Amino acid sequence: MKTIGIICEYNPFHLGHAGHIERTREVLGGNVCIVCVMSGNYVQRGELAIFNKHARAKMAILSGADLVIELPTPYALLSAGGFAKAGVYILNKLGICDYLSFGSESGNIGLLREAARAIMSDEAQRHIRQWLGKGLSYASSQQKAADAILGARADVFRSPNNTLGIEYIKAIEEYNAAIRPMTVRRIGGEHDSDTGYSASGLRKTLLGGSVPLELMPGAAVAVSMEEIVLGRGPVSIKRAE
Repeated sequence: MKTIGIICEYNPFHLGHAGHIERTREVLGGNVCIVCVMSGNYVQRGELAIFNKHARAKMAILSGADLVIELPTPYALLSAGGFAKAGVYILNKLGICDYLSFGSESGNIGLLREAARAIMSDEAQRHIRQWLGKGLSYASSQQKAADAILGARADVFRSPNNTLGIEYIKAIEEYNAAIRPMTVRRIGGEHDSDTGYSASGLRKTLLGGSVPLELMPGAAVAVSMEEIVLGRGPVSIKRAE
């Protein structure tokens, strides 16, 4: 049996996440164990998770995951690179993961691996230092370096899930981990949009007083409604005040 790692937030768990698990199993033959490393009660950008970590872990377990491990808060709050490195570190230390599966706009692991290795090169690092010295942000400096080295193929860095996937691959290379990266094409709405399988859109719906029944697996809907009835969610900074 193969063991697959997924680094996630599941804020909240929706049909796109369930589809990612399902397609990962299909690609690798079905008989696999899914281990998720998930951020806890605080997520990237320092936001409060819409439901507490135990509820979100329960959503994942009831919807196809086999084990959920917490990504400690200090690492969940880091930028994409730190978030990715911490997740890969945990999966690598488990010593059982054969693959790391992630969603991406590209769906092309070869292209993402090429981009990761290009941006790790000495040439890329020289370009990045040059642009940082001119006052650009790290993300903009990295994009400039990618443009210089990869040309049109550097467009892969302009999509957020591609960029996170590249960070996962970089972390696997840096740790010399015996984990193979794999990706499935992301479906649904754009990252942080209000349409499709967008966690951002689902959070807005939940905070508005409705449960997005058509966009979440039945088990995730049931857990959400239980949390709401018990007065434990949905959570927001405004409500916490």
